[in-house]
Amino acid sequence: MRLKYNAPVVLTFTFLCAAVLILSRTVLKNLDRTWFMVPGRGGFYAGNFRCWVTVFTHVMGHAGWTHLLSNFSFILLIGPILEENYGSSALLFMMTVTALVTGLVNAFLFRAGLMGASGIAFMMILLISFTNFSKEEIPLTFILVLVLYLGRELVNSFSSNNVSEFAHIAGGFCGCLFGFLRPPKKTGT
Repeated sequence: MRLKYNAPVVLTFTFLCAAVLILSRTVLKNLDRTWFMVPGRGGFYAGNFRCWVTVFTHVMGHAGWTHLLSNFSFILLIGPILEENYGSSALLFMMTVTALVTGLVNAFLFRAGLMGASGIAFMMILLISFTNFSKEEIPLTFILVLVLYLGRELVNSFSSNNVSEFAHIAGGFCGCLFGFLRPPKKTGT
């Protein structure tokens, strides 16, 4: 038996995020806050190159190991299935668009900076419901996941915490759009 790099996009993303956290906590202090956190409203300047980079890279920065592990417990569970069903290029595109959407909306609407892959995790949670989707049907699993996960985030958004429920909701919205607009590739037939 040998190891297989079975989901290159998901695994590479995982290792990059872990590397950013390790480097930020050891030899490159504040690397995460400088290059892997999109500034909030008032700190985002359209003429600043670094601000535009962080719109995409904020998904690789995490506040600590608990934050990283909570995101990647979903991403490593769901991501390989999505990568197999949609293809590596399509999943990478979906992750990039989700990073862009969550980063820009945070930069223009919220004061706090944003970091972490939770938007991508929620995109994957909603998108996985569409792996056996038919154009004539809406999967009941999709409705239940939508109500359970996004409903919880809407309720939690009224509490004071350091969690960006908005990023979860925006990521889930992206997953819904991708699910309806991009059917999974056909497999095994």
